[in-house]
Amino acid sequence: VISRLSALLRLVRKRLAPSLPLQEDFVYHWKAITHYYIETSDDKAPVTDTNIPSHLEQMLVILVQEENEREFGETGPCMEYLLHHKILETLYTLGKADCPPGMKQQVLVFYTKLLGKIRQPLLPHINVHRPVQKLIRLCGEVLATPTENEEIQFLCIVCAKLKQDPYLVNFFLENKFKSLASQGGPNAISEDVLKGQDSLSTDTGQSCQPEEPSGASGTEHTDLEDETSRQMGDLSTSLENLSVTELPEATVVRPNQDYNLVNSLLNLTRSPDGRIAVKACEGLMLLVSLPEPAAAKCLTQSTCLCELLTDRLASLYKALPQSVDPLDIETVEAINWGLDSYSHKEDASAFPGKRALISFLSWFDYCDQLIKEAQKTAAVALAKAVHERFFIGVMEPQLMQTSEMGILTSTALLHRIVRQVTSDILLQEMVFFILGEQREPETLAEISRHPLRHRLIEHCDHISDEISIMTLRMFEHLLQKPNEHILYNLVLRNLEERNYTEYKPVCPEDKDVVENGLIAGAVDLEEDPLFTDISPDNTLSNQEWLSSSPPATPDHPKTDGKTEVHKIVNSFLCLVPDEAKSSYHVEGTGYDTYLRDAHRQFRDYCAICLRWEWPGSPKALERCNLEAAFFEGHFLKVLFDRMGRILDQPYDVNLQVTSVLSRLSLFPHPHIHEYLLDPYVNLASGCRSLFSVIVRVVGDLMVRIQRIQDFTPKLLLVRKRLLGLEPEGPVIDHITLLEGVIVLEEFCKELAAIAFVKYHAASTP
Repeated sequence: VISRLSALLRLVRKRLAPSLPLQEDFVYHWKAITHYYIETSDDKAPVTDTNIPSHLEQMLVILVQEENEREFGETGPCMEYLLHHKILETLYTLGKADCPPGMKQQVLVFYTKLLGKIRQPLLPHINVHRPVQKLIRLCGEVLATPTENEEIQFLCIVCAKLKQDPYLVNFFLENKFKSLASQGGPNAISEDVLKGQDSLSTDTGQSCQPEEPSGASGTEHTDLEDETSRQMGDLSTSLENLSVTELPEATVVRPNQDYNLVNSLLNLTRSPDGRIAVKACEGLMLLVSLPEPAAAKCLTQSTCLCELLTDRLASLYKALPQSVDPLDIETVEAINWGLDSYSHKEDASAFPGKRALISFLSWFDYCDQLIKEAQKTAAVALAKAVHERFFIGVMEPQLMQTSEMGILTSTALLHRIVRQVTSDILLQEMVFFILGEQREPETLAEISRHPLRHRLIEHCDHISDEISIMTLRMFEHLLQKPNEHILYNLVLRNLEERNYTEYKPVCPEDKDVVENGLIAGAVDLEEDPLFTDISPDNTLSNQEWLSSSPPATPDHPKTDGKTEVHKIVNSFLCLVPDEAKSSYHVEGTGYDTYLRDAHRQFRDYCAICLRWEWPGSPKALERCNLEAAFFEGHFLKVLFDRMGRILDQPYDVNLQVTSVLSRLSLFPHPHIHEYLLDPYVNLASGCRSLFSVIVRVVGDLMVRIQRIQDFTPKLLLVRKRLLGLEPEGPVIDHITLLEGVIVLEEFCKELAAIAFVKYHAASTP
């Protein structure tokens, strides 16, 4: 009983003492606004010449004060009055009519501050979210209006509230037919505002009806209600005489009104004011990240979001001049969306087309980040739209053209966005666009099954060195992306059955070492007809290899089927004969310099591939289909062909070809390791490996060395010039071959370092 009495006394004290003065004050300010429309005949004077802004501000102050004086979540009489009398509905009507001029701006500010300053959840109330929804429809209808800033502030506070409580978004997914009906005729004022100002509406789980205090205060409260009702009747009459001028809508087509918040933000992303456009993009970013499945479906199926993203990408891409230097495309500073403010006058490194390039890259970054943040269903739909409408519709024709300048520019742009993309879902679509979705082994007859993939790989061996280098760079960066399909499509699908090997059953006498000191299944370089000119002094003998071999241990038995790393390392290091080596004449160019880089890069690749669950050892030959014809695949075919011409290609081309091959060698897959880094693999007839390709190159080199006078001094001079240790001088004969020999020597050292690092990592517990 005592607890009930104390609760009742507390309730009466709160109702009688602080509430009535605040409520009277609140009603006074609202009456002052309604009096203006009842008594004023001149509605052409701007709202700033009236007291309406100050009355609205005071109403906000009272609402905030009332909330601060009460326990959190408790609705005071002023807020109940606002909800009960549909004040927000009335303000929406006044704002839509923009009467007096500037009223729309004042209404937007009031809504924004109300939602921002009141801590208790207001949006669940039907008399809040319904007028908020209607006001949302007014935003973005006309671009560059004086109210744009207030419109975007209002939309962003709504987005922020939805981010705090994502379930609230369901209040803003309107039924299409209800939405269209609620708009009425072009000059109609909402009927519920005009006729139902004093009627009760059922809120979401909350009653707007204030409790009636007893006694005199109850009489005073009733008097307030009656007087307010009379005022509202007069106001309804005044509102009927207002003409609401319909402004032409922005040109973005709204397929329906299901998700007006998104539609209004989409319109404002087209604002000429960059700050407004960025804020609209931020609002969209908040909305796409909401976890509600219904909102995600509505976002992608019932709004123009997908079209806006892709159409703007397309228009910005088409606005790029064909003459943009590919080097400028590669080197322009990193672009973050929303931060692409650019002044040509202030830029010391300006180049023709830089503004257009920054705009395109900035918008692509926004699309990438939007998809990265989006709810999964929405992200997939957005990425597929970019794939179909931009990658295929716009980029593919440019990449497939025959003009060398067009190919170079479009490939440079593809390279740039491959480097820039960070969203896994957008990356997946980009990979399918470039490579296709095929995962079965390639055949020579179906090499052009995916036309773009075929064309891009062919461009790696283009008659234009610039196109070849740019395309190889694109593939090099693609291989560094965290997507399993890239390597599988380009290489692994062709190595799955290990049909590049010739299966030799192990015999009892066929161990690591046989009586004559040869390694089982090893390639004897001295017996190769291409190596008849190699002096025995230039290689380590088999016996030296074996004597330096680490002894077998219980942890690392030799019967594990792996060729010991020192043999592999020596195989690569001894490939280039001494007379063709020049690194030992220059300090700091030894094999060990590659070990640090190889260790770091291999660690990075292992981190990328960890979640792909690759096997730790090759597939057992007994389970492989060794009878199937082996084709290394289009990608490796082109790389091996170019590697075979390393002595006749420009230096820059050779650097890029070997860079891609070394990237491939770093992947921690047993089949890649075997095929690219094991010189002792038993190759099947007609098959080639990276080692066998290099063997042929070295054989050709040894023949050509004999024809060049003073070969070694010239080779050393070229190396020093490349390192900047010697000034440029007269042109040296056979410069292409000499530079090719230097690249070949360095590449063999790099492969040796990679093999060592990978073996060490596999052997370490």
